[in-house]
Amino acid sequence: MWVVRLSDKQLEVLKALVNAEERHGPTLARALESLELARWDELPDAQLPWDEVDDLAGKQGISEADVVWDLAGKGH
Repeated sequence: MWVVRLSDKQLEVLKALVNAEERHGPTLARALESLELARWDELPDAQLPWDEVDDLAGKQGISEADVVWDLAGKGH
């Protein structure tokens, strides 16, 4: 796993390069989605619906992290 910090302009250029590819297989599509979601790490007001996460975790008998992972995978 790589961790990088990009300026807004660098992020735009990287997304443009990925979008320029003719074929977007599942891996490239997820990489592009990850670039979009990475912005949330920088936003101080970004919040998760913790009440819903806690409720779903209890109902399914899984951890909150698993619920967040599941919700993120569904595009919520």
